[in-house]
Amino acid sequence: MVDSGATLIARLREAVGPAHVLTVPDEMSPYLVDWRGRYHGRARCVVRPSATDEVAAVVKLCAESGAPIVPQGGNTGMCGGATPDTEGNEIVVSLGRMARVRAIDPANATITVEAGVPLATVQEAAAKAGMYFPLSLASEGSCTIGGNLSTNAGGTAVLRFGNARELTLGIEVVLADGRVWDGLRGLRKDNTGYDLKQLFIGGEGTLGIVTAAVLKLFAWPHSRVTAFVALRDVERAIDCLKNLRQALGDRLTGFELMSDIALGFSRRHHPTLPDPLPGHRWYALVQADDPAQESALTGQVERALTAAVESGSALDATIAQSSEQAMKLWALRENISEGQRREGPNLKHDISLPVSAIPDFLARAEAALTGAFPGVRFVIFGHLGDGNLHYNLSAPEGVAPERFLEQTDAAAHIVYDLVDAAGGSISAEHGIGQLKRDELKRHKAELELELMRRIKAAFDPAGILNPGKVL
Repeated sequence: MVDSGATLIARLREAVGPAHVLTVPDEMSPYLVDWRGRYHGRARCVVRPSATDEVAAVVKLCAESGAPIVPQGGNTGMCGGATPDTEGNEIVVSLGRMARVRAIDPANATITVEAGVPLATVQEAAAKAGMYFPLSLASEGSCTIGGNLSTNAGGTAVLRFGNARELTLGIEVVLADGRVWDGLRGLRKDNTGYDLKQLFIGGEGTLGIVTAAVLKLFAWPHSRVTAFVALRDVERAIDCLKNLRQALGDRLTGFELMSDIALGFSRRHHPTLPDPLPGHRWYALVQADDPAQESALTGQVERALTAAVESGSALDATIAQSSEQAMKLWALRENISEGQRREGPNLKHDISLPVSAIPDFLARAEAALTGAFPGVRFVIFGHLGDGNLHYNLSAPEGVAPERFLEQTDAAAHIVYDLVDAAGGSISAEHGIGQLKRDELKRHKAELELELMRRIKAAFDPAGILNPGKVL
């Protein structure tokens, strides 16, 4: 039997304290809209637990009353995965108060943190211990570890360190019935059956609520080189990437591809940013790191880029001469999304492809989309080293962005059909949420969907965890 809303809210207040169950519309409103402003929901209340046992108590109460739950971290997602629906029956469980660093183990090279810890805080805690946590996103000051794990976040260092999956050794999860699975193991080898944590990482809160994680740390990079490279086209960008990999090995941590339009949006709305190599169609931001205290990395990068220019795989290149210059170059890349947001509503496609298939995909997609939407502006950037493109479309000049949004489905079908044909994925690192739920049905094999539904039914038989997301 489902409890009345008033009874459930009263019990939730007993569980977490009256001040941390929000019911006033103005207090709830920041939790009811996604970062892009695309999804606006309603909720019965917003609950803000501060510890795992409080999360467990909240989930148990919701399970007993049949109340659906929407877990939420920093609320920086791109696909509406942390936004409630418009019915007003769901309980938003915000984990922002679970912000403790529980332990750092330098000998084991691990850090144990709660789900509400901002990504930047994890990076800072690791640095204070003389170590390095490599996950890095433009939203790292506000996104949280729980959200990063729920979408299997990637970011700018996947080329060297992998996605969130590869950076996670153990997790703690509150299950759909309120029980807690303590999987906080700092082991790199544990071959004792199914690797359960991988079901929750990337699960977008549909199978359980991640409340803490054991994350890998790495040696601090004593040498760091940042370079900005001008490129003729993406085929030559791939050649440049291949040559840098050969020259630098795993010290090459990032290779960020950016179109001139993407950089133009970044600069337009952040006019103090530099314009180091103007007038080219494509650019790459290159990052190389070396933990060795006496490293020849700078000279090796210089020689590798000189060879790239001489061979024609790059047109020009410049290397940051200080950490301040490097930060400004990275700001160009990190402010692209904000620049595009200020330009107005846009169509975002977070896709991945085999790196070798990217040039052909770009040519086919540009031809198809230009034919369908004359004047469309291609705002393309992403992590070329792992095949992840943020393939975004802005309205043609003179066309109201809101009107252009009416083409969302038509544009997505063109993009995703071409991605599918090239053996790619319709979601690289942003998840599915509610934005791509229907597209998932178009592009996943029926057997895969059946297996996913079976897993969902096994972990959440009542369907109360983030309903309407992913599946």
